[in-house]
Amino acid sequence: MRTFSLLKGLPVFELKTGNKAGDICDLSITGTGKVQGLLLRKGALLKKTYIINIEDVTSFGWDGVMIEDSSVLQAIPKHEDYTCETHNRLTGKMIMSQEGERLGLLEDVYFREELGTIVGYELSDGFFSDVLEGKRVIKTDDPPAIGKDAIIVNVK
Repeated sequence: MRTFSLLKGLPVFELKTGNKAGDICDLSITGTGKVQGLLLRKGALLKKTYIINIEDVTSFGWDGVMIEDSSVLQAIPKHEDYTCETHNRLTGKMIMSQEGERLGLLEDVYFREELGTIVGYELSDGFFSDVLEGKRVIKTDDPPAIGKDAIIVNVK
């Protein structure tokens, strides 16, 4: 299990050549709460963003992510998927339980690397609450309902 914050900024390397393909900058998440792929920034001066499907990742290490070669890099299509920090941003969105309880604001997601399934959410109640009480993590097996105003989850 891994969080987005641990992946952000990690280099992506090609197994065949040993070349660095770029750095992870975001996650692509479907409307059903599944991690579809990794967004990667490539280039020195003029950085371009690509997507790598989660199935095309050979391995997730603590110091880098491995792919077979750069042929798995794809231009980002125009779609309605969500990301943690850029297009259709989920970070900072309100999380509500199915019972109507306000749980907090989304800070990070926990997901299974091999499947791309989100299994938990790290929540914040604000800076002072985080300092005094810490951030909360809620776990769920069911896919969330992601809307314009809130994310509805079934809390265990």
